Parts: sequence; C-alpha cells; structure tokens
Amino acid sequence: MQGAAVSQAAFGERTGLERVFLEHQGRVFRAAYRITGNAQDAEDVLQTVFLRLARQGDDSLAVANLSSYLYRAAINSALDLLRGRRDRAGVPLEEAESAPGGALAPDQAQEAAEIRRGLRVALAALPPRTAEMFVLRYFEDQANRDIARMLGISRVSVAVTLHRARRHLQDELRAWRRGGR
Repeated sequence: MQGAAVSQAAFGERTGLERVFLEHQGRVFRAAYRITGNAQDAEDVLQTVFLRLARQGDDSLAVANLSSYLYRAAINSALDLLRGRRDRAGVPLEEAESAPGGALAPDQAQEAAEIRRGLRVALAALPPRTAEMFVLRYFEDQANRDIARMLGISRVSVAVTLHRARRHLQDELRAWRRGGR
C-alpha cells in the first residue's frame, strides 16, 4: 500500500491525506490561532492534528464529518498546549498582538493583551469539554444548536455549561486583575 502512495506522489497525484490537508489546513490553523494567539503555536497545533491523522491511517479519513472532526481536534490540541504551559510554571504565554492598525493607545493595547493572556490562562483551567464549548461559541461564533449537534448533547446542556463557564471566567479574570492569581 505504501508503494502505491509513493508512486502516486511520484506522478504528481495527491494522496488522500494530502488532499485533506490542503482542504482543511486553513481552518485548523485559524481555530488554533484564535485560541493560542500565536502563529508558531497554531502551526504546532496544525502539525499535531495532521500527524495524529496520518498515524491513524486511511481509516481516519473515513470519519463521518471530517471537517468537524479536524476543527474539534484543533481546538482540543490548542487547549492542551495552553494547559501544558499553565502546568509548567516559568513558561509564559506569548504576548497577544495589539489591535489591527494600532487603533488602541499603547497602554490600552497592553491592557488588552494582558486581559487576553488572563483569559487564555483561565480557559486552560476549565474542564476540557467546557473549554471546547466556550471556544466554539465565543471564539468561533458557533450557535448553541450547532455545538450541541457537534458534541452530541442537548442545547440546554450547552447553554447551562456556557453560562457557568462565563461566570467562572469572569470571576477568574476579576481575581487575576486584582493580582489574586
């Protein structure tokens, strides 16, 4: 089977994995970037997602909704990356970029970057499923019904989880801004 893949590549034909990569790499990268706020980290997540897919073999390409699967894998890998950084004290998150076009004054841009960094730290502390729902809703602008369908749960569960997550994150950000965390 590998010989067939090599001969396909030698004749310029794309393998299934290569086609999937070319079709979905942008969306996976953007999802990871929105969570990490860093292009290098987003590239690492992109690589991780597709390496896992490659290791699973051709069967992984037969997932019912591959686009949704890859999207969720990107979100989860990005959150894992943030959690790993949180767990290793002394490895700070990269500074988030200031507003496009420099629309904010330098002190406002610094404050916004600090708030984004605090949000990423608090988000990484949430349970994985809760963090995934929060990212899908507020970073990726997915509707509650779509999140419920993706995760195989009810819309009510999504709404309740998101409400609790918002309250928890607000409390964490308030404590973080006061210097309590």
